[in-house]
Amino acid sequence: MPKSIMDADMELLFRAVLTLKDVNECMDFFEDLCTVKEIGEMSRRFRAAEMLDDNKIYTEIAEETGLSTATISRVNRCLKYGSDGYVRALARLKSEKR
Repeated sequence: MPKSIMDADMELLFRAVLTLKDVNECMDFFEDLCTVKEIGEMSRRFRAAEMLDDNKIYTEIAEETGLSTATISRVNRCLKYGSDGYVRALARLKSEKR
């Protein structure tokens, strides 16, 4: 996200996320903040990022996640040319598995 669009409300939200201690707290917070559909969409996008990072093809990702190829393409662009949010999170999750 371009730093130029960051405002006080966004910073407050991101700081709130950083206070969460575990998956259950995170789930409770996002359940209050978002609709079930919004949470599902975000989780499918992150799963697509993981699958792209594992060199899966668009058709396989679309079939498994239900995302459109346009959305998968956007996730892929973010992986390659974005702010490294997906890349950083995926790397940290992989290091936790070791």
